[in-house]
Amino acid sequence: MSFPYQIKTLEQYRQVYQQSVSDPEGFWAEIAAQFTWKKPWDKVLEWNFKEPNVKWFIGGKLNITENCLDRHLAENANQPAIIWESNDPSEHHRVLSYKQLHAKVCQFAWVLKNNGVKNGDRICLYMGMIPELAIAVLACARIGAVHSVIFGGFSAQSIADRLQDAQAEYIITCDGAFRGAKDIPLKSVIDDALVTCPFVKRVIVYTRTRTPVSMIKGRDLWWEDEINKVETMGNPDFPAEMMDAEDPLFILYTSGSTGKPKGVVHSSAGYMIYTNYSFVNVFQYQKGDVHFCTADIGWITGHSYIVYGPLSAGATSLMFEGVPTFPDAGRFWNIVQKYKVNILYTAPTAIRSLMVFGTEFPANYDLSSLKVLGTVGEPINEEAWHWYDEFIGHKKCPIVDTWWQTETGGILISNLAGVTPAKPAHATLPLPGVQPILVDENGKEVEGNGVSGNLCIRFPWPSIIRTTYGDHERCRTTYFSTYENLYFTGDGALRDEEGFYRITGRVDDVLNVSGHRIGTAEVENAINMHHGVVESAVVGYPHEIKGQGIYAYVIYNGNLEDQDLARKDITATVSRIIGPIAKPDKIQFVGGLPKTRSGKIMRRILRKIAEGELQSLGDTTTLLDPAVVEEIKTSRL
Repeated sequence: MSFPYQIKTLEQYRQVYQQSVSDPEGFWAEIAAQFTWKKPWDKVLEWNFKEPNVKWFIGGKLNITENCLDRHLAENANQPAIIWESNDPSEHHRVLSYKQLHAKVCQFAWVLKNNGVKNGDRICLYMGMIPELAIAVLACARIGAVHSVIFGGFSAQSIADRLQDAQAEYIITCDGAFRGAKDIPLKSVIDDALVTCPFVKRVIVYTRTRTPVSMIKGRDLWWEDEINKVETMGNPDFPAEMMDAEDPLFILYTSGSTGKPKGVVHSSAGYMIYTNYSFVNVFQYQKGDVHFCTADIGWITGHSYIVYGPLSAGATSLMFEGVPTFPDAGRFWNIVQKYKVNILYTAPTAIRSLMVFGTEFPANYDLSSLKVLGTVGEPINEEAWHWYDEFIGHKKCPIVDTWWQTETGGILISNLAGVTPAKPAHATLPLPGVQPILVDENGKEVEGNGVSGNLCIRFPWPSIIRTTYGDHERCRTTYFSTYENLYFTGDGALRDEEGFYRITGRVDDVLNVSGHRIGTAEVENAINMHHGVVESAVVGYPHEIKGQGIYAYVIYNGNLEDQDLARKDITATVSRIIGPIAKPDKIQFVGGLPKTRSGKIMRRILRKIAEGELQSLGDTTTLLDPAVVEEIKTSRL
């Protein structure tokens, strides 16, 4: 498959970018014409950021799985679509060609249909990183069901919240999952979640760990039994459902600044076109490349750059079940050598965690197949960038530092590998069709270079968030109401003298822990569930591995003779309610919190104390009780 829209030179980037800004509709229509449509669109774009209302390729009909699978069968049927590497390096890996993946997706689409799933139904997937997760995601899309993948580390309460919000009547899970040295009991967590979700009709369970599980008659079914039924039908093809360009493809829940998770909704056509375009251009994908994105499909990175982006481009996508340090810190490098990986896309957190083990691990493996390195999830610090460049890329591989969000669907700001300039710790330039703008707190544009401000986007791109599921007003207030006629990213950014963007981090009450966004309110709500806690406040602080750690200030009315035990109890509560990913790294017990006279917690002060900046706390005279600050400073951990 050739990509006439792949940018090859810096000069071409400048020309294409200019075209994309001066005639966005013509620009995206030309790219969209390269895909398989069941019916062409009548109009390219309608939009306003006030409601907000954004529609791309209006009237067009298609199915994303025909573009990810069927259209590759004529020429690339036997090319590997997915290579799967198990958590256990001694377990045999699996390779699924495009032909095999197509057959398995059709098979599982029949399983869904046989169990009553219809176009528009919501299906929750809570699985380990196995090929069946990708198969299930694509089968949902083929039948027209809306998938909602939940990361396998979330708790029963977090799953129940998401199921209730989406009113998902179907669940696909596994008996358990392997992650490093741990076995994760997925099905039993689902069973706990379903206590408060009686509307769930079916739970389909894939056998992975052979963990004993409870199977409820009439509700719970084994994946393998359901596949056997389809095989007795003779494995018929499953014609892809005709979907409107604006039909929802999936809901992906992300933490907000309130405790309630919000379901980001992405469309069928715009999302597909943008993930493909960004994949092909940012990574400079060439036919035959092996692309290894180390993310979990439970996050947006896995949706866009393990499943939909690579498969729509006919690429070979590598899925890994395990963690980078199991059985030792050479695991990523072993995978690169074993499969001759060409593109490696990982998180700064993973890079920093592997730096701790020194350079002997990467030195033991042949990494010469690598052509492009990428980072995702958070801004990468310069030290990690240089280590990645020197010891993994051997200074021969461009590093793409990609900035984007769950809500953006795909990469918005990044250098294009080997085409546009890279600069350590800078995302650099926007992709064609993306129009960033920096504004001050009053929404006034900050012009020129060598400036900083709040990062907004002034024009829609095809994979922009369409709504938050069941609550469009929340979408409006979160992303479109802060600044008039702009999408507000929630991030601050610096635009340097060369016009390159450097993302400086969140400016709202959302933490970025190991590249995953967690709302402070969500963590506080979980801490406050502990019977001894009166009140809490959570802030982020610099963490040398995770990028941002979670620092909790807790007012406690229980017995504090054993502070360590109290901390462990609070941590266990957070793990139970949200999941281990949200556990506080530090818990400081305090007598009070710095509040204004109106009762608002001054997080700015708490953030500075957590960061150790004790001399620059600013004006504290507006506080109800300024003495509280001195007490918190002296007992800082």
